[in-house]
Amino acid sequence: MRYEDEYRRSIEQPDEFWAEQARAIHWHKPPQTILEYTNPPFRKWFVGGETNLCYNAIDRHLEARGDQLALVAISTETNVTRRLTYREMYREVNTFAAVLASLGVKKGERVVIYMPNMAEAVFAVLACARLGAVHSVVFGGFASHNLALRIDDAKPVLLICADAGMRAGKVIAYKPLVDDALRAAKSPPPHVLIVSRGLDKALQRVAGRDVDYDELRGAYENAEVPVEWLESNEPSYLLYTSGTTGKPKGVQRDVGGHAVALALSMRTVFDVGPGQVMFSTSDVGWAVGHSYNIYGPLIVGATSLLYEGLPINPDPGIWWKLCAEYGVRTMFSSPTAIRVLKKQDPAWLKKHDLSQFLWLFLAGEPLDEPTARWITEGLGKPVIDNYWQTETGWPVLCLQPGLDMKPIRFGSPGFANFGYKLRVINEVTGKDAEAGDKGVLVIEPPLPPGCMTTIWHDDARFVKSYFSHFKELLYSSLDWAIRDADGYTFILGRHARNRGVGCHARKLR
Repeated sequence: MRYEDEYRRSIEQPDEFWAEQARAIHWHKPPQTILEYTNPPFRKWFVGGETNLCYNAIDRHLEARGDQLALVAISTETNVTRRLTYREMYREVNTFAAVLASLGVKKGERVVIYMPNMAEAVFAVLACARLGAVHSVVFGGFASHNLALRIDDAKPVLLICADAGMRAGKVIAYKPLVDDALRAAKSPPPHVLIVSRGLDKALQRVAGRDVDYDELRGAYENAEVPVEWLESNEPSYLLYTSGTTGKPKGVQRDVGGHAVALALSMRTVFDVGPGQVMFSTSDVGWAVGHSYNIYGPLIVGATSLLYEGLPINPDPGIWWKLCAEYGVRTMFSSPTAIRVLKKQDPAWLKKHDLSQFLWLFLAGEPLDEPTARWITEGLGKPVIDNYWQTETGWPVLCLQPGLDMKPIRFGSPGFANFGYKLRVINEVTGKDAEAGDKGVLVIEPPLPPGCMTTIWHDDARFVKSYFSHFKELLYSSLDWAIRDADGYTFILGRHARNRGVGCHARKLR
């Protein structure tokens, strides 16, 4: 299968192309219309189709791979590793969903999740999806003021938090931050569900509001919670980025389009399929954490490694040790993390058997050539850049190792991904920039499946923030870019007006 042919079909025959991709997920009710685009720039994908992200991530795999590892949650901070099969995940997620339901969580309600990279964070996300609730994961340890702003915007019926996280052996208590946030919030939830690992020895509970997960878990460990089938365009989650006004923007993701885009990208961009292993080093609170720690690998029946800890503890070879131990095929990290490793002895890159390791993907900020060359030569493996945003939810620019991958060109994330009609335009004239000339990277709408559908409860802000920068109706990435004569795109940096966009350099982790 050739990239050029498939990309052309995704642009010129979107209904046909995306109808084919939709077959990769389970539909309780098939879509009636593939694309509805009657109110630009708003669009709807797979209209009338009913599905559920939790069912696609867990339930549908039980018969064929129930005993296969679904999640390996590794903490070098607490020295605890949890290995869960799909069958065990099903049981844990049902239990968690039953606990949530007992606390009033139901379809359409919002749940804020404030947790580190621990297995229960994944259970919580999938349990919300099972119930049809809208989860909003906030990076664990985020300041209480920022947490309060997100609570007031989402108006959750429940906040789920860990007692604490850890970094470099230091305990970071979460509950005091939660308490401060709820005191400051105008719309605090009636309950806080605490998942304690016993890290915070001074943990304080508020009577009548705070509930211990372990106390409820035993009552629901054999629960069977029915899946709530959602229309494809109903919201699945909110992920907040900073805003120019001080009010964070709730990036709203749909259900069906998100699932289809992730299933496609797992196969083509990341080259991971059923039974294979993917290791994403992101935090669950970031866009990568949602897409490629949790949903993407599980939707395709792969195994996901979830890691809590630093890349240099207990030693700078820990990531490669884990890759060898679990047979990781594809790893996804950031240039920042590789620069940390670059300060260490390069011999650590050679200490473990990486014969099953095929690809290292890096994103989150522009990948400089010296760093790319260092890790490529050190591992002896292809290192692939890719570019996307919190708002897009999956790569915009990439190479396609699952198809016929183009040669890697250091400094460039590659070519437009499926469904993205990209241009580099002159910000003054609005005309397409010539090869080698600097311009703004834009996307001609409609945005493909998987991208944000709007800003939570603020359609006007969605249009103003992303589609009002040019006379022509275009989604502005607010990133400078150039294209070379061969069509490779290079991201140069932030546009001066880039405020609050969850972009390549600041928000995608």
